[in-house]
Formats: sequence, C-alpha cells, structure tokens
Amino acid sequence: MSQTEVVLALALGVLFAAGTFLVLRRDLVRVVFGVLVLSQATNVYLVTMGGIGGVAPIIGHGGETTDPLVQALVLTAVVIGFATTALLLVLVYRTYQEHGSIDLDDIQGAVR
Repeated sequence: MSQTEVVLALALGVLFAAGTFLVLRRDLVRVVFGVLVLSQATNVYLVTMGGIGGVAPIIGHGGETTDPLVQALVLTAVVIGFATTALLLVLVYRTYQEHGSIDLDDIQGAVR
C-alpha cells in the first residue's frame, strides 16, 4: 500500500465522518452541508477506486491507463449534486419563511 493510498483513505474517513456529523445536526443548513460533504466524499472515493495512477487512454499507447468511465460518472455526479444542493437550500429557505426557524426541534413542535 503506497503512501498516497493511505493519505486518501484517511482523508476519505475524515470527510465521511464530518458529513455524517453534519447530517445528524438540528440545523437544516448544516444538514444540507452534510449531504454535500457526503456526496463529495463519495465522488473522491469513486475516483480513487477508478485509479489515480496511469496515463490517459489513447489508442496505440501501451502501459497502465486510468479508467475514463469513472471520471465521466463522477463529473455527472458532481453536476447532479450541485443541483440537489441548490434544491435543498431553496427548501430550507421556504421552511424558514413558513416556520420562522431552521431548527428541527422548533419545526417539529410547530407541525404537531
């Protein structure tokens, strides 16, 4: 196992832990940021599993290549994650307009 793989594994662990911590908060904005961090951690994980070494896959080029399919899928996931984050922030704003708070305990008490 190379030093790069160890550093990436530790960074992914920290990102997943931070995202999980933020998702479990009471503030809706922190929940949205937690979802954002988790989605980006997943993207980094996918790129890492697709291979970080190698060269671009060009026809007639020998040697170890990096899989371009994983990179294309992650690029699509980044765009979808951005759109989802924008939608969630709009929903948080509407929740604030309706209830006057973004704290989940206050909102839950107002709904009951």
